[in-house]
Amino acid sequence: MIRFATIGSNVIVDSFLRGAAHDPRFFLQAVYSRTQERASEFAAMHGAGKTFTSLEALAADNQVDAVYIASPNCCHAPQAILMMEHGKHVLCEKPLAPSLAEGKAMTEAARRNGVVLMEAMKTTLMPNFARVREALPHIGPVRRFFAQFCQYSSRYDNFKKGVISNAFRAGMGTGALRDLVVYGLAPLVHLFGMPQQLQASATLLSTGVDGQGSVLMTYPGMEAVVVFSKISDSFLPSEIQGENGRILIGKLSTMKDPVLVMRDGTTTDLSVPTIADDMFYEVKEFLEVIESGAKESAVNTHQRSLDVLELVDRAGKL
Repeated sequence: MIRFATIGSNVIVDSFLRGAAHDPRFFLQAVYSRTQERASEFAAMHGAGKTFTSLEALAADNQVDAVYIASPNCCHAPQAILMMEHGKHVLCEKPLAPSLAEGKAMTEAARRNGVVLMEAMKTTLMPNFARVREALPHIGPVRRFFAQFCQYSSRYDNFKKGVISNAFRAGMGTGALRDLVVYGLAPLVHLFGMPQQLQASATLLSTGVDGQGSVLMTYPGMEAVVVFSKISDSFLPSEIQGENGRILIGKLSTMKDPVLVMRDGTTTDLSVPTIADDMFYEVKEFLEVIESGAKESAVNTHQRSLDVLELVDRAGKL
């Protein structure tokens, strides 16, 4: 049994705890929130025995083995490093950090303290992602990778009324590039490594935060395009195109409905049965890494997380 605390009391943490409930090794020991009222409410909702409004007190508690962090992106690095300096394993929501420098500081803290740090990138841990990887040889030489994550933010309507939430506030690390592009870049880096060249463009909002954008990358004999938005929706599938066929993915973040389509029109459903509460897969991987004595995931490695942050940094400077 691994005793967890959560930092954050939002809907993402609700989803995380639903997924974690499928693994008997997970035990929710404590929750942290900025106010006691919210901490008590969230703890009662999920059956946690302890509450904290002080990060320092949480870090010092020897009855907590691991911490799941789902706070604003700008808080990831300082909170994770504090927890790791006190010997706690950390599962941190994506993106791991708002910048490569902060990501490196986090991985260095993990190594220095001998604890597990893993980015909660469930996409690359889903059974359907493994199926997509296995299907790549069938489509022949890959010529294009197209990924999109365009999801109209529930906070954008208030933004247009002049009410600025953290999702659109400068300095919070939550523009569309820093917040959403990871959904396309992580599978790309996992499958094909780092590109040779990168170009990027973005639409800036009145606060200076980007609302949408695109990144174009080149590989030997192949190009990759990742588009992302907080100010519009898209229901286009993501697609990996090869000379002999293509792989369509209905929703990249959850690896929903992957289909192999050959040039002759033959189709193969690549889907395998998965648990609906799909954050289970990141919890399972994290717990297995801790129990094995390894210091990082063999799938969501530190280097892959840092590679993605390097691409985000490069795109943000263009």
